[in-house]
Formats: sequence, C-alpha cells, structure tokens
Amino acid sequence: MVQKLERLRETASQTGGPYVHIGCLPSFTGITSIFPEDLGRSPIAEGARGEIVTITGSVYDGTGWALRDAMLESWQPDASGIFPGHEGADPAVSGFCRFAADKDSGEFTLRTVKPGAVRARDGTLQAPHVALWITARGINVGLQTRIYFSDEDNSADPLLARIEQGPRKQTLIAEATGDGSYRFDIVLQGPGETVFLDM
Repeated sequence: MVQKLERLRETASQTGGPYVHIGCLPSFTGITSIFPEDLGRSPIAEGARGEIVTITGSVYDGTGWALRDAMLESWQPDASGIFPGHEGADPAVSGFCRFAADKDSGEFTLRTVKPGAVRARDGTLQAPHVALWITARGINVGLQTRIYFSDEDNSADPLLARIEQGPRKQTLIAEATGDGSYRFDIVLQGPGETVFLDM
C-alpha cells in the first residue's frame, strides 16, 4: 500500500557537511589513522623565500554569525609572483592550502608566504593576492573570492578595476594588524557582503 504524501517528512538537507570535513580534513574531525597528514595542510614548506604572513578571519552569515563549519582552500604564487610548476618557482611553495574555521570561535588562520605580483600574459601586473574557495553549511556551490593586502599598491589591479561600486573593493582587502599579520573577514550576505567571483 502506498503511503499518503502528507505523512512523509522532508529529509534534512546537508549541503556541505559535516561530511565535507570528514572527506577533506579528516584530522579536523579527529580521524588521524588514515593519512599521515591532511592534503594541503600548508602552502609552504621549511625554507620558503619571502615574508611569512598570518591571515586570520571568519566567515559570517547574513545574521552576523561566524560559521564554525566553514572549510576554505587557498591558491597563490610564491613571493616572486610565480605559480608552482613554472620556471623559477620557489620549490618550497606549493601554493595550495586547505583549512577550516575553528569549531569554537569560527576563526580561521592561514600561515603562508606573502605572494608577489603576478604578471599576466599581456604583461599587465595583478596586485599580490591569494585566491580563496569557501564552502560550508547552506552553500550549495563553493564561493570564490580573493585576498588583497592593504599595504600593497592595488590601484592598477585589473580585477579590482572591474568592480564598479568602489566601496565594495574594500571587501577584498586584508587589513594589516601588525608585523606580518592581517585580518580578512568574509561576509556571505547583507551589509558589507564580500565580492564573490564567477571564475
């Protein structure tokens, strides 16, 4: 006999996880017996050339709540602006990191080398930046954005120049908070919403 539809209840949705952490960052969930370390644990190895910086921040939802289940991936060039695999790239910089927000505070930390300006094929320079991909509960498709640095000259960056609403450019700028330290918060919606990229 077929059950009447009014008796069925909608299954709770889990867009990203908890499973995203189990699969991508098993040590974050306490699973430490599968791999020696999580893939993308650090974008740099011992001896990386350039200034080592620490970027901290949180991912905030529309209510101002810091997400405690956010997972982020970063991709960047080395201190000379050269991506891994290209001639002259620093072998101690993989450029890739996968990290999570703290379970209690919702704050993330990325320790890396400060990237150099990247020269495009047409010769133009992109200001030093780190590319980010963000996923968490309620995010069906990962969001992409960039981190630029407040103590760099970002005025000629071609991506920032394409943002028509000038004040929104600030949502992509990490503010220097000390020697080699930066703060970069991501706002998913509402006032101060971060600029997300379709790349």
